[in-house]
Amino acid sequence: MSEKVDNIDSTMAFKSHMKVLKWTLLISFISLVCGSIVCFIFFEPIVEFLYEPFLSIEGSGMGDTLFINSIFEGFLTKLKISVLSGFILSFPIILFKILQFVFPALGKREKKVILYTLIVSTILVFVGFYYSYYLILPLTIDFFTSVGFLPDNVGILLNYQNNIIYIFKFIFLIMVTFQFPVLMEMLMVTNIIERKTLIGFSRYIIVGVFLLSAIITPPDFISQCMIAFPMIFLYFLAILIARIFNFGGTKDNC
Repeated sequence: MSEKVDNIDSTMAFKSHMKVLKWTLLISFISLVCGSIVCFIFFEPIVEFLYEPFLSIEGSGMGDTLFINSIFEGFLTKLKISVLSGFILSFPIILFKILQFVFPALGKREKKVILYTLIVSTILVFVGFYYSYYLILPLTIDFFTSVGFLPDNVGILLNYQNNIIYIFKFIFLIMVTFQFPVLMEMLMVTNIIERKTLIGFSRYIIVGVFLLSAIITPPDFISQCMIAFPMIFLYFLAILIARIFNFGGTKDNC
């Protein structure tokens, strides 16, 4: 009899859990749609912000550097940027709903770790944004459009959609890349991975970081180093913090 009651309780708990999950997904989707609509309406400030790095090109002015190749390109670019920007705008709501769904199943220690991780992650998001937009992008554009590569009789004709979306994706990828040390710390806090393992694989990680930097950035060594060196620094900083607070293994492991 008690076993039957337990089965009924388990079934009810599962249905309740799935109902919460359904509402979590629904609210996340609605927030994404609303965020995309808002960004579609206020598209002009967004595209001007994404265009600004191209103003450093000598002789350029707003509207005479980027060009479209088809009549649909303007609309498709606006739609893509609006959805991508809408995701970023709605992400705090989506994250809140996910945490609201997951938190009841976590212990006190796990909740504390997640909260601290969110704080550090938010800081690194802003650091990654500033670093990519204000430091790496101007340097990259100036480097490839300098007189050393372009003769005096060669003009600049850039595709609107490709370049605007490239700027957006570049900033987004750098912001995501700066989250890797936070992921490392969480894996060590939960003892999924040990410090000695990360230290042992450090030489391969360094090579992988440079390969990732080469994929993200255009093929100039300076931009690659500007991404790779901070990532390597954050990698070893995460291991050091784990060593100080004894995450990812005992002190004897390292």
